[in-house]
Amino acid sequence: MRPHGAEVRCIVLAQYWPVLLFIAVAVGLGIVLLLIGMLAGPSRPDSEKLAPYECGFEAFEDARMKFDVRYYLIAILFIIFDLEIAFLFPWAVVFDKIGAIALIEMALFLALLVVGFAYVWKKGALEWE
Repeated sequence: MRPHGAEVRCIVLAQYWPVLLFIAVAVGLGIVLLLIGMLAGPSRPDSEKLAPYECGFEAFEDARMKFDVRYYLIAILFIIFDLEIAFLFPWAVVFDKIGAIALIEMALFLALLVVGFAYVWKKGALEWE
């Protein structure tokens, strides 16, 4: 005889108890360790410790200064080409099961990325002046 309604829900929810227990222990341990650090650790603030610190130098400009747009461009390009690798790994794992059509599709995907890379390179976006 198969379980019905509420019985099925109880069975499914019972399978989540180990996950919920793991999350509860992790959150509890994190809170306990933070509290121990706050209570047991020394706290002696002075002007040197409270001063802004920037890569070993004293801060010499406003924190709201404008950045060159090339920093953002390089970051976006990194994300794009990093995601390419994220698509390639699962594809390579199941390549023998998905056949030649998937090979053609991945070749088109990579060709599109190479065209984009060539465009960015030709525009000089990768040059630091």
